Amino acid sequence: MIDQLTVFLENKEGHLASMCRCLGDAGVNMVALTIAESSEYGLVRILCTEPERAAKVLDDAGYRATVSPVMAIGLPDRPGSLADLLDTFDGLGFNVEYGYCFLTRDGRAADVFKVGGAAASAEVTFKLEEAGFKVLSWEDIA
Repeated sequence: MIDQLTVFLENKEGHLASMCRCLGDAGVNMVALTIAESSEYGLVRILCTEPERAAKVLDDAGYRATVSPVMAIGLPDRPGSLADLLDTFDGLGFNVEYGYCFLTRDGRAADVFKVGGAAASAEVTFKLEEAGFKVLSWEDIA
């Protein structure tokens, strides 16, 4: 499990740039970013260095930010690998709430998921790795 920063951001011109500038000025490096938006607000999900400190920096600047655990899984670059992972999730009783993917610095795919069910347990990590999947740590992705 790794920690993800989530920022509730008003959907107005310049707000995303301002939030990113706030993190950059604080020395926070973003590895991945995704945005889910509506007409008025967006949820910006970020994998970054020091997510707890980043949340405090943003809170102090007037943003609403939280930190939550997510699961990052390395997948082989081949057709069907994501389907295989999702079949495994189904077999373990996971409910995928959302997900996104990015490439790590060494060019491997990392798929990030917020999952419900028993996903936080060491036993689940073991079962995923036993099924041939690599559960990634921060060191694996940064």
